[in-house]
Amino acid sequence: MCIVENLKKIKSNLKDSVRLVAVSKTKPLSDIQEAYKAGQRIFGENKVQELTGKYESLPTDIQWHMIGHLQTNKVKQIAPFVSMIHSVDSLKLLKVINKEAKKNNRVIKCLFQFFIADETTKFGMDIKIAKSILSSDEFAEMKNVNIAGVMGVATNTPYKDQIRMEFNNLKQIFDDLKSKYFSESCDFCEISMGMSHDYQIAQEEGSTLVRVGSLIFGNRNYNI
Repeated sequence: MCIVENLKKIKSNLKDSVRLVAVSKTKPLSDIQEAYKAGQRIFGENKVQELTGKYESLPTDIQWHMIGHLQTNKVKQIAPFVSMIHSVDSLKLLKVINKEAKKNNRVIKCLFQFFIADETTKFGMDIKIAKSILSSDEFAEMKNVNIAGVMGVATNTPYKDQIRMEFNNLKQIFDDLKSKYFSESCDFCEISMGMSHDYQIAQEEGSTLVRVGSLIFGNRNYNI
């Protein structure tokens, strides 16, 4: 396995409008450093403890994206440095992110995570909750979060038509929120969908951020 060659292959298959989030969860620093030397700058992590450890050990110009489920009591650990949080699924979590970002004199980019899969193990809100948040007085007062778009995880299935339908659903959610709440905002522009097994379908359906791990670094180590 050659990380550099894997990166080149994936990036050659991406549209100009699509950026790669290299998912480095469970991977050693040496693997990330190899990808970094090859020009990769955006890395995604699922666990706060692992993310903070890597942030402290690796180059400061890396853009760290939190892509996993985030507990409110862990936000303060990543608020000083995280570039984007993909997994905002409640008003409660958004309020904590705003609070911790304010403490660090930062504005943190966030994506609303939507439940689009046919799997109960997946996280995410529905469109009604999102609209309720965006219409609330509490959200109007938040100055330290920037809602930059949406995120979703498709069903883990070999049926490509189902995956495409779920990604299309997320694109429609994005378009709906864009027209109703962010029509004059250039910041609301991201659709984070697509992983190693389905990123090609995702970019065909409008993804701007694909989260690819195993195709770059090999299968993850679940023992970590």
